[in-house]
Amino acid sequence: MSMSLGVLEEGARYGAPQIVVPRLGQGGFRVLVTEAYHKRCAMAGEKTLPVLDASHIKPFAQGGPHKVSNGLLLRQDIHTLFDRGHITINKDYVIEVSRRIKEEYGNGREYYALHGKILSSLPGHMDEKPSREFLLWHNENVYTG
Repeated sequence: MSMSLGVLEEGARYGAPQIVVPRLGQGGFRVLVTEAYHKRCAMAGEKTLPVLDASHIKPFAQGGPHKVSNGLLLRQDIHTLFDRGHITINKDYVIEVSRRIKEEYGNGREYYALHGKILSSLPGHMDEKPSREFLLWHNENVYTG
């Protein structure tokens, strides 16, 4: 960068172009999950769309399919806790919150208020509801208890 007459000249603002390969089906998955859950967080009932994520119960990277039955619409903070194993859903669609939130972070009151509650939003079609197979996988492989 050089200075001339009090004007700062900028260098390149962007790096070299790159090819990005999107995951197949991710956009469709988001749309289907969002609609199936009536644009509401499955756990908290939040309906502010910009903060809602279509999340996989069994991650796509670990063989989970882009199917609504492997999806949940979750508020972003709850999605993060779900992915890290601090929150799960049992086979009866009851929310379980790990004691580790309090142990590791010294708080979590808002999340513990969800513990023991049935999901506040579920798809109307049976084949779109969270698969018990994927929920069991999450409970056994991700949830920290």
